Amino acid sequence: MFLKIYRTLNWAKMKYFAYGSNMDPDRMKGRGINFLKREHAILEGWRLEFNKVSFKNPKEGYANIVRSENSVVEGVLYEISNSDLRILDKYEGYPSHYGRIKIIVRTDDGEKVEAVTYVAKPDKVKDGLKPSREYLCHLLKGCDLLSREYCNRLRECETLD
Repeated sequence: MFLKIYRTLNWAKMKYFAYGSNMDPDRMKGRGINFLKREHAILEGWRLEFNKVSFKNPKEGYANIVRSENSVVEGVLYEISNSDLRILDKYEGYPSHYGRIKIIVRTDDGEKVEAVTYVAKPDKVKDGLKPSREYLCHLLKGCDLLSREYCNRLRECETLD
């Protein structure tokens, strides 16, 4: 009985909003995330920044979101299991590098959906950082779902290399 309840809790569906390198479906699969659904979503009142200090290079910035009243962040809304979220926690450096928060995103059909996403911890943020070309390519793999305008803005980001 306990095992059955445990499995049910682990396979409970939840929504995860990716705005950074996890927009790349191949990256998610490579990390062992078995998402059930993948769709475009918009987070209002936030903007994308590359201000999360990379653990590999102190000049490299990873994606982060920052509150900004009149801005939007486009991303990928995944349907995943609770156990997949624990896998993502490891890759995202939760809880020391990124915190996890609940947000409301809007899907293309206008539905408002509660989702989980990650926000960089204040002590891991620094101005003046740039993403690497390799890192930015993971974000661009989300362009199959993102708007043309948003993808063009991503392509125009200045990179380290």
